[in-house]
Amino acid sequence: MAAQPIAPGAGRMALSGRVGELLFAAAVLSLGVTGFVAGAGIQTPPSASDIGPRAFPYLVSGLLVLVGAALVVQVLRGRTGDAEEGEDIDPDVPTDWTALAKLAGFLVLHIILIAPLGWPVAAAVLFFGVSWSLGAASWARSLLIGAVLALLLQIGFAGLLGVSLPAGILQGVPFLNG
Repeated sequence: MAAQPIAPGAGRMALSGRVGELLFAAAVLSLGVTGFVAGAGIQTPPSASDIGPRAFPYLVSGLLVLVGAALVVQVLRGRTGDAEEGEDIDPDVPTDWTALAKLAGFLVLHIILIAPLGWPVAAAVLFFGVSWSLGAASWARSLLIGAVLALLLQIGFAGLLGVSLPAGILQGVPFLNG
């Protein structure tokens, strides 16, 4: 049998892919260890039952450590992921600077509108603006969906979780106040 020719730079490509995957695995592992350290600092009241406030951080941290360690072992054994063949975009298409400028403008408008009109109205304008900037067919549908999403988020965060999002002109609606 004849030896298979090796493509120039193939060894360098395999090594760089291996280093990248090892760095990712080490990041996952270190995130788990950091979670254990941070979880140990959580104060538990004397009245806490067997499952206290540290249980969930310890569970997530343990899973991160297990996954990170398994990734390190897999990469060191040579089982790496397939190299990315290319982007899912056409590199010959130029950047749509108009859409990007619209998106940036609506983001700035959102920031400006939060204080005077409140988060729900500003978010509805932002959601509509993003939809319109990216080429939505129907303005009315985009505006309606943006308003519904903004109200649902306001209800979820301010009404149910108690997170303080400014209700603005909708102040006084009980389930919208945080």
